[in-house]
Amino acid sequence: MTVAPDLASTATALSPAALLAATYQRLTAHCGTLDVTVAQTGSTAGQGWLTGTELTEHQGALDAFVAAEAARIRSGHDHTPRPDVAASRALHGYLWSVSLLMSGAWYLERRVPRIRPEDVRVHLETGAFEIVPGSLACLSDDPAAGLPGTRVLPDEASLRTELRAAVVAHMRPLLAAIGPRLRRGRRALWGMAGDDLISGIWYLGRMLGQEDEALRAVDALLPGPVAPFPGGAAFRHLTTRDGERHPTRTRLGCCLYYTIRAAEACGTCPRVCDAERLRRLEADITAADARTEAGR
Repeated sequence: MTVAPDLASTATALSPAALLAATYQRLTAHCGTLDVTVAQTGSTAGQGWLTGTELTEHQGALDAFVAAEAARIRSGHDHTPRPDVAASRALHGYLWSVSLLMSGAWYLERRVPRIRPEDVRVHLETGAFEIVPGSLACLSDDPAAGLPGTRVLPDEASLRTELRAAVVAHMRPLLAAIGPRLRRGRRALWGMAGDDLISGIWYLGRMLGQEDEALRAVDALLPGPVAPFPGGAAFRHLTTRDGERHPTRTRLGCCLYYTIRAAEACGTCPRVCDAERLRRLEADITAADARTEAGR
């Protein structure tokens, strides 16, 4: 992750934007697959970038967004995806990345950013993101509580409500715009949004060596259906033959990756039964053990 020079030079000035820039830097340092750059307010991204607002308001921008994802799939997998698959994969990448910017700040520092669609940019060729830090909400004992523009909330439950509301406010116009291309209804779309919110926190917890803590956090965030999310985290554990227990869940939506590489569908895919999940898990453990042994 890189910070725009003008923003970096003012990072010592205490403001919600400067605090969030530092949080995003910490977040991406832990999450290698989160490709995000912090940009300065008012900077122009240049050719090849589209804002979240453009994706929701301009048909041509949405066409380009989906076409770029289809091109990456063809290049990376030697496979030409159906139009709904390309749209689903493009949406999945956006949901996961932008939700993790919000949920990661909540998990790491108990601060919830309000990310406006116009403050997010996605690069068509690479799929990378830029984010302009804005305002945040926090608890009363947070040092940021006295800063101008900061919303102060009374308790952890209120902060969780704020996180859900922030994700919904950002994603609702995008789901409305891209939904017809996915050929799926409202429940499936919000199921997908909830899945990516959950999986981002789970991933961050694993990267920090805090998987159990992350699972508790996400279970508190989505203990069950909380409108518009149709279901909760609903984690369960699978036990391998050596007695190790591993958390898993079944996604409520589907990113349609199985149509690209059926044998590599993710372990939470709704098309995969628990017996198959366990088989894949044990195969992954065996392969990891073999790599470790070979490296000795």
